Amino acid sequence: MTNLDHDGELELEPGHELADFDAFFAEQAEPVKQGVPLRLYGRTYTLPPTLPALFTLQLHRVQHSARPEDIRRLLGSLFGPDAVDHWTEHGMDDRKLGIVLLWSTANVAEPGKVSMERAAQMYDEREQAKAQGKARPRPAKPKGGKGNGSKKPRSSGKRS
Repeated sequence: MTNLDHDGELELEPGHELADFDAFFAEQAEPVKQGVPLRLYGRTYTLPPTLPALFTLQLHRVQHSARPEDIRRLLGSLFGPDAVDHWTEHGMDDRKLGIVLLWSTANVAEPGKVSMERAAQMYDEREQAKAQGKARPRPAKPKGGKGNGSKKPRSSGKRS
């Protein structure tokens, strides 16, 4: 149970010190950076100067999800809550979305790191590699889980 004093502050037991991250981060604060602006479908967006924690957390979830709500929330942390709806209303396809995401994530922390042309090239290269990976037949797996080429004798399972 948490003990609060009459001002609503946490009462600590003797010998315990409050780990004050508010004070710590205030001491560590750097000058506020300006985010990178971009224009898309007539709107100007300003990327945050660093990736928001929500973006990083949602990125892991979205990797295994195709739910539009997950993607909308992920992109909302960078571009605002209605950006995805605005883009889809203007006919954005998966290639354009991929290029915008590649460019944006590369340029959040390091503005100017990746050009729009390079982001498009990176996207196309990834898609081509995916397509080639699907078309390329995989080597057949040995039956029974054996036959990996090693000639080690079987163990009886008994310790020596």
